[in-house]
Amino acid sequence: MHVRTHTNAVTRQQFTTPRRIAVAVGSLAAAAAACLVLRLAYQGLQIAAIGSFVSLLMIVMFAICSAMAFRHTWDGFTRRPDPDRQSSLRGLLTIGFVGSLLAYFFRSLTEAPGERLHREEYEAARKRHEKSTTRRSGKKRRRA
Repeated sequence: MHVRTHTNAVTRQQFTTPRRIAVAVGSLAAAAAACLVLRLAYQGLQIAAIGSFVSLLMIVMFAICSAMAFRHTWDGFTRRPDPDRQSSLRGLLTIGFVGSLLAYFFRSLTEAPGERLHREEYEAARKRHEKSTTRRSGKKRRRA
């Protein structure tokens, strides 16, 4: 069984690197496209001549929302987000989508986003299973 696990790990490693590269390139391309869309929106506001104060407010709003979305997304790679907080931040995360895309890009340079969290959850579940199996098998031995 140990050899089989090793083979699966080698097979997973072969597919992990191209997937990580694809995630990095895709998230960076999406962030660049999103910045282009925001630039077009800003130009539309300039053409409408709504004033420099509103243009400044828009820039500050997108910068703050992007920074908060980046932090929220980055924290989501290490622990499960609170569902209530997630739903209350939905609008902010939508506005700051560029920050989330950049968080995916930077995280994909070191690992697939969320990979460590899934691995830790898997290891914890595996330990719980081993404990419960050991307890059950120990009780059976006492009975016999």
